[in-house]
Amino acid sequence: MMKKIQFKSPLGILLFVVLPLVVILAISGIRLDLTKEKRYTLSDNTVKILESVNKPLVVDVYLEGDFPASFKQLQSETKFMLEEFRKINPKIDFKFIDPIKTKMSKDTLMAMGMQPSMLPDIKDGKVSQIMLFPYAVVKYDKRGVSIPLVVQQTGIDADQQLTKSIENLEYNLVSNIKNIAAHKRKKIGILVNQDELNPREFQGFMQLATESYDAGPIIPKNQTELTIADIPTLKQMNALVIAKPRKAFTDGEKIILDQYIMNGGKTLWMIDAVNAEMDTLMRSQKVMPFPVDINMTDFFFNYGIRINPALVKDVKKFALLRLVTGEVSGNPQYTSLPWPYFPLGIAENNNPITKNINPVKFEFPTSIDTLGGRKNIKTNVLFESSERTLLKQVPNYVDLKEISSVDSLGQMEKPSTPKIYAVSLEGKFNSAYASRIERKSYPNFKSSSPENKMIVIADGDVGRNKVLKGEPLPLGVDLLTNEQFGNEQFLRNALDYLLDDSNLMDLRNRNIEERLLDRQRITEEKNNWQWFNLLLPLVIIGILGGLFFWLRKKKFG
Repeated sequence: MMKKIQFKSPLGILLFVVLPLVVILAISGIRLDLTKEKRYTLSDNTVKILESVNKPLVVDVYLEGDFPASFKQLQSETKFMLEEFRKINPKIDFKFIDPIKTKMSKDTLMAMGMQPSMLPDIKDGKVSQIMLFPYAVVKYDKRGVSIPLVVQQTGIDADQQLTKSIENLEYNLVSNIKNIAAHKRKKIGILVNQDELNPREFQGFMQLATESYDAGPIIPKNQTELTIADIPTLKQMNALVIAKPRKAFTDGEKIILDQYIMNGGKTLWMIDAVNAEMDTLMRSQKVMPFPVDINMTDFFFNYGIRINPALVKDVKKFALLRLVTGEVSGNPQYTSLPWPYFPLGIAENNNPITKNINPVKFEFPTSIDTLGGRKNIKTNVLFESSERTLLKQVPNYVDLKEISSVDSLGQMEKPSTPKIYAVSLEGKFNSAYASRIERKSYPNFKSSSPENKMIVIADGDVGRNKVLKGEPLPLGVDLLTNEQFGNEQFLRNALDYLLDDSNLMDLRNRNIEERLLDRQRITEEKNNWQWFNLLLPLVIIGILGGLFFWLRKKKFG
C-alpha cells in the first residue's frame, strides 16, 4: 500500500503548490521578472504609449538566419520585448525576416535606410565574414521607419556594444512607435533671421529633425525682426532652434523669445561667442578670432548661465586635423595631427542625452559658466573639457603652426579648470521682464513658465554638416580623417529630451549588468563539456534505473 503524501512535506509542496503554479503561469503566459535590474519589466510610460496605438502596427525584424551567438542573444531579447508589446496591445505584431534567405537585395535594404554590418565568423579555425542588417522596420498606417538595433559607438568591444544595444532596446523601439503612431507630430521652428547657418550647412540637422517631427523655418513677417505679428506662428511651435546667430537680437525680439519660453516653448541654442572659421584659417594659415555680441548676455544670465568670449583649447581630448605635410613625386602626403581647437565632447556621466553615443566634435567652442541661485531651475552639464584645458582670450591670432606644440602656452593663453560646452536647463523659468516696463508691450504677458526645458551649446558649428562639391555630407562625418562623430545622435537626443512629454528618455539610463561567459575557458574546455553533457543524462538514467530495480528486488525479492 502506497504511503500517503503529506501536504506540508517538501514533496507535497512541490506537487501541490509549485508544480500547479508553474503550469498556470505557463498556460496564462504570465512571466515573473526576477532580474536585479528588472530588465524584463516594461516601464509605465512604455505601457501607456503601447496602449495608445489604435491601428495595426507591424514590426519587421531583420535578425533571422545564421549569425554569431552574440546576435542570437540580441535576437532573443528583441523577440521577448516585442512579445511583451503584443501582450499589452494585440494590434502590435511582429515577424523576423532572414534577408539572405528571402533574397532581398543589398540595394533594397539600403534604400530602406539600413546599413550592412560585416562580422567575422570563426568556426573550426576558419575565418569568414557574415553580412547582417540588424534593423527593425516599424510599419503603421502606410508609413514606415527603420530602427538600428545595434548601438553605433566607437572605442568599445563587441560585448560592450551588445550590452549597450540591449540596454537601449526598449527606448529605441517604443520611442519610434510613439513617433510613427502619433496622431499629430510635434513642430520644430528653425529661426531664420540672425544670419544663421545656411540651408546646405544645416541640411543634416533638418533631415534628423524631420524623421520624428515637423520642422520648418520661422521667417519674420516683416523680413527684419520678430514682432508681435509673429506670435501666432511661434505659438504653433513646440520647440525653437537657434543655430549660430551672428546678427544681434533686438530688445523687441528678446521679449518675444522670453514670452515664447514663458508659454512653454522649448529652445535649443547653438551659440558662437567668438567668430573663428576654419576655411579662412586653411587659406591664410592664420586667422584673428574676435568676440561676437548677439546682445543676449542678460537674456541667458536670467537662466543662470553666461557664455564666455574666449576660445577653449583641450590638449587631451581633441579631434585630428588632416593636413598636407609633404610631397612624394608630385603627390601630396597627408598626416592627421592633433588640433586642440576642435575638442571632443565625451560623455562621462549617465545623462540620457549623451549616453552611448560617439564623441561629439566641437569647432572653436567657447565655454559656459553656470551661475548659482536660480530658483526652480536644475542645470545639468552635458559636455565639458578635460583637466588639461587652456583658454585663449580674443581678439588673438590662431595659427596652424600651433598644431606642432598643442600643449604649450601662447600669447594671451592661460591654463584653466575644465570648461563646460553644453548644458540642459529644466524647471519653472521666470521672465527677465517680470518687473520691467517692456512687459506692457506684450499682450497677455506671463511672469513665469510651466515646467520647461532648454539646451544651450557654446558652439554654433556643432549642428553644421560639411559640404563637398556643393553637396551636404551627413552630420558628424569627417571625410578627411574618415571618422564618424556623435553630433547627429547628440542633437537627435537633445530634441527628444526637449519634446519628451512621456519621460521616455529615462529609459536611456537603464543599466544591465554584464554576465558574460569566459570565452577562453569555453574554447579550452569545449570537448570536456560536450562529453559531460552527452554522458550525464545516461549516467542519471542508469543510476535511477539501478535504484528502481534494487528497491523492487528488496521489496518483492
